[in-house]
Amino acid sequence: MRGDIAEMSNLFVLMIMMIATMVNSFSVNYSDALTKSILFFEGQRSGPLPPSQRMKWRKDSGLSDGYDIDMDMTGGYYDAGDNVKFHFPMAFTTTILAWSVIEFGDLMGPDLQHAIEAIRWGTDYFLKATKFPNIIVAQVGDPNSDHGCWERPEDMDTSRQTYFVSRDRPGSEVSAEIAAALAASSIALSKTNYLYSRVLLDKAKLVFNFANNYRGSYNDSICDGACPFYCDINGYMDELVWGAAWLYKASNDRRYWNFVKSNMQSIRSINDFGWDSKDAGINVLVSQWMMKDPSNQNPFIPNADKFICNLLPDSPNKTVTYSKGGLLFIPGQSNMQHVGSYSFLLIIYASYMEANNKIINCGNVVVKACDLVSLAKTQVDYVLGNNPLGMSYMVGYGEKYPQKIHHRGSVNPSIDLYPKHIGCRDGDKYFQSQAPNINVLTGAFVGGPADDDSFQDSRYNISQSEPTTYINAPFVGVLAYFKQLNSI
Repeated sequence: MRGDIAEMSNLFVLMIMMIATMVNSFSVNYSDALTKSILFFEGQRSGPLPPSQRMKWRKDSGLSDGYDIDMDMTGGYYDAGDNVKFHFPMAFTTTILAWSVIEFGDLMGPDLQHAIEAIRWGTDYFLKATKFPNIIVAQVGDPNSDHGCWERPEDMDTSRQTYFVSRDRPGSEVSAEIAAALAASSIALSKTNYLYSRVLLDKAKLVFNFANNYRGSYNDSICDGACPFYCDINGYMDELVWGAAWLYKASNDRRYWNFVKSNMQSIRSINDFGWDSKDAGINVLVSQWMMKDPSNQNPFIPNADKFICNLLPDSPNKTVTYSKGGLLFIPGQSNMQHVGSYSFLLIIYASYMEANNKIINCGNVVVKACDLVSLAKTQVDYVLGNNPLGMSYMVGYGEKYPQKIHHRGSVNPSIDLYPKHIGCRDGDKYFQSQAPNINVLTGAFVGGPADDDSFQDSRYNISQSEPTTYINAPFVGVLAYFKQLNSI
């Protein structure tokens, strides 16, 4: 979708052909995996579902969301296996889906339209969340009430409290991430709906101004709504810089670029990238235009290079660990979110390096773009079944995949099978069952195996068995990139 994609396509093909020579006997259908990775988002939809809905066991839900503050907040995505709409990770998910289309939309084929629909499901919702000046809805649903029940989203009778931030109760991180999502989406959707993309960009500017002018953390403003579920640990400055970088890319307004340069010193780390920390993503994003200006690449290019050197297994500067089976590991829960987001940055930075004939020196190790792509390929292949257990960690892909994921809609019977109301604790019997989940959440990447390559297919093991939107989002771009291998 990006303007210079066509010019770089030949370089992409050359890189892919180089990687294809490394392919072992393990075969991956990246095209099928891409289709399913996007389909997953339909299983996470809230609100009235459209006639085009393909995941038929899901039905309308959350139809009164926002009514407690006289706003229509129907729509959006449930973040994971629960029924809460956390806007901080939802906005990050939307940003990454948009970035995937910007970079790799031309490689998606018929899946591009579904990727665009997934983005719009997010942006339509965020336009509702930012409808009124100086008020931004940050979350819908009381997580404490929700997590005390095990019921499908269609039956929710828990508190659907609407949490919002304002001038007096700011939330710079959630607001700036929404601004980033709107700005990135304005680029991704510009070719298919120019007028809508302009609406998104205009709104992104207003939301960013609010986030910047009224600084503060939503941790303090919505309290137990955010914490301990999606507390912002990294601070909100990375979201402000991230939002400004996307606004500069979308608008070419140098005021945003000046903001990025002036505030980069506030970024705490070069290694993190996910719903809470945008540090590495900022450096990789900005590197695209900085590589064209070799006179002044600080601090973005050096930081991006260090990030890569910290990941590569053969680098003397490596700071991450790998399992015996070859999977990257970062301390914390749901490791697959790191595998996806880091692989995503690897292939994007590789494409920028290839376009600019760039190499990286990690100590005495010379790193080329194809080395980054090769590492990303080992990760996605592991996830899709090339691992010691021979298991795919995408639900519905391959012959062996997780059957008992931690997900209310997947575990409880659908309305088609059981039309009666399932109350707060009525779903416990399905949760406690040893049988596979009743509904297949096709395309969902789960939290993944332990660092010894073992995996417990259990609803009780939330860190390993729960899917999330922000795990799936970066894999969409990764799979679109590697889809080319299936045509060589």
